[in-house]
Amino acid sequence: MWGVIPAAGNGTRIQPLAFSKELLPVGGRSEELSERPKAVSEYLVERMIRGGASKICFVISPGKSDIVEYYGRGRVPADIAYVVQPHPIGLCDAIFRACPVVPKDEAVLVGLPDTIWFPEHALAELPEDKLSFLLFPVEQPRNFDAVVTDSIGYVTEIQVKSPNARSKWIWGAFKMPGRIFHELYDVWRARPEPDEYVGTLINAWLALGGEAIGVRAGTSYLDVGTLDGYRSAMQLLRPRQDIRPAIVA
Repeated sequence: MWGVIPAAGNGTRIQPLAFSKELLPVGGRSEELSERPKAVSEYLVERMIRGGASKICFVISPGKSDIVEYYGRGRVPADIAYVVQPHPIGLCDAIFRACPVVPKDEAVLVGLPDTIWFPEHALAELPEDKLSFLLFPVEQPRNFDAVVTDSIGYVTEIQVKSPNARSKWIWGAFKMPGRIFHELYDVWRARPEPDEYVGTLINAWLALGGEAIGVRAGTSYLDVGTLDGYRSAMQLLRPRQDIRPAIVA
């Protein structure tokens, strides 16, 4: 299984930083007799591995060689690949940059590297035979992609940062077979104006007869790409820091 991590964004909401936002220290991890800072993206890498991923593809911009250096030390229990998004033109474009390395016969996980969510094992709750979204309850769904589902969990609409969101459940990650990953790429390329956001693309996919389900297995979700989110993450992780597994030196 592949884990695709779009890490090419500029991180304007939390800049200026002297490094890529995906390496922002959040919490710590025990290592031998000492404790060291932990990069925010490590939380997603750990969760993807717990969800079954054995290969991770980072999509980076040309200036983010520090991510390659950080994860290139050989301590992550997964194979790592890197592809480049030459220009920051949206999340969909970043995700689909991974198409050349992801085959159609392997499952795919997609998550956002500047988020921290619980429970850690939640990705394992998503089926591998269909497009499925891991959903989290939030107080302000208008700041995210709110996922509207029917009574049995099928997605009927994704409302992208809508001030009148009809659901308090947002997506934080998703899983699908590789063939659906490539089918979504074909739909995206065929659109008159390629979608920037995952939500609008999925709405088009649904209109064409595609199916997706929402799995309400998430309990808490933090967007660490903002200063408020960063502060909240530090508070949330304070009592948990000593029990986090270390995967990167």
